[in-house]
Amino acid sequence: MMEQVVVRDYLYPAFHTPPPSLTFLDQFAFCPIGSTSAAIISLLSKITQLLQSNPYVIVIQLDFSKAFDTVRHSTVLAKMAELDLPVPVYNWIVDFFGRHSHHTMFNGEKSSMTAIRASIIQGSGIGPAAYAVISANLKPMHSGNSMVKFADDTYILIPSANVGTRTQEIDNVTLWAVANNLKLNV
Repeated sequence: MMEQVVVRDYLYPAFHTPPPSLTFLDQFAFCPIGSTSAAIISLLSKITQLLQSNPYVIVIQLDFSKAFDTVRHSTVLAKMAELDLPVPVYNWIVDFFGRHSHHTMFNGEKSSMTAIRASIIQGSGIGPAAYAVISANLKPMHSGNSMVKFADDTYILIPSANVGTRTQEIDNVTLWAVANNLKLNV
């Protein structure tokens, strides 16, 4: 219940006034007004708009392998620290991510307890919003190009006028993925 309160009353409101380094306008999953329909409408609208002044648009669809399983807690927390959150709420989030651990049981023997320093719990109340925060600084490099994100699926839209930037855009996403401990599903 506490996770839901933190997300509804603090994280989602912070998404409306993010710092310049983060944007939630292109993420259509895990946001209060996002949906699959909204993502499709945005994608089609942007393509249609670009086709008004370009003969074609390149759409590159990218997916991250096991994105929720590999995100480092330190990365999530660093980006959340940029949001306008009350200190006690941020501290609660730090505690939430810091108190998970596991051990392995095999043939009746139990390993020592080990802290979990990566992964977003998909069934948790805060997990989906945390992924939205992770992806909030993934932006196109070049003016005129845009992105549409739905969870860990990312679409890069490149008008024909910017066709020469497509490799740089993919390289940009690849570098962002490495910095965020994510792997592109090629």
